[in-house]
Amino acid sequence: MTTPHIDAAPIVLLLAVSLTAAVYDFRFRRIPNWLNLAGVLAGIAVNTWISGLSGLKSSAAGLGLAFAVYIVLYLLRAMGAGDVKLMAALGAIAGPDAWIRIFLLACILGGVIAIILLLTKGRVATTLWNVGFILKELSQFRAPYMKREELDVHNPKAVTLPHGVSIALGVLVFVVLDLLRGRG
Repeated sequence: MTTPHIDAAPIVLLLAVSLTAAVYDFRFRRIPNWLNLAGVLAGIAVNTWISGLSGLKSSAAGLGLAFAVYIVLYLLRAMGAGDVKLMAALGAIAGPDAWIRIFLLACILGGVIAIILLLTKGRVATTLWNVGFILKELSQFRAPYMKREELDVHNPKAVTLPHGVSIALGVLVFVVLDLLRGRG
């Protein structure tokens, strides 16, 4: 089974929203609400215009899936609220199938960036210990940040990276792959 090729208008929206968010997140460490809201509304409008009711349903499903996945990360204090809203906007633009691919690419690229950051800061051993601690706490249904403040993304002691950049890189790779697949 092949995945459907995504239309040009949603591609342009994905790029515009994600790249703008990456710039804001990198420079100011926040993603503006106006951008996220504009992304949601434009995604719903464009998909409804292109595909009618099925486009509206796809936007709603993408928004809901992205929000459901990222709200859990937010509640665990592993992501900021702007990241949740950005991914919800991208879900509304891309729909659920494409959003899952963007999500996986953003995770992989974010992991690579995190490893590079940890190597340059000399924090690999500490991070591996933290990962073990996080898994232990989650297996016992406890929030890891409750016992270790550096595991709270909002804490100044936490080593963080602007997730909006990882998301934008995931969108860029998704778009390139989608365009290459469209030519084949």
